[in-house]
Amino acid sequence: MIASSIFLAFGAWQIILIVIVVLLLFGGKKIPELMRGLGSGIKEFKDASKEEDDEVIDQRTPTPPIDKKEERTL
Repeated sequence: MIASSIFLAFGAWQIILIVIVVLLLFGGKKIPELMRGLGSGIKEFKDASKEEDDEVIDQRTPTPPIDKKEERTL
């Protein structure tokens, strides 16, 4: 969502210029390695934020009281 709104703020020529500058700075062989590192970093960040959200939800959810009645055996 955020990435698409960022690209809408730029025109086609500006995006093409940014891609050309990145190619000149890093070269064609280095870019896939950089993107892999960026992708794994984003994945780790999402996983960590999801774990944090799950912990918050677990803390909000009340646990049912334990029934202390003795169970009857037949």
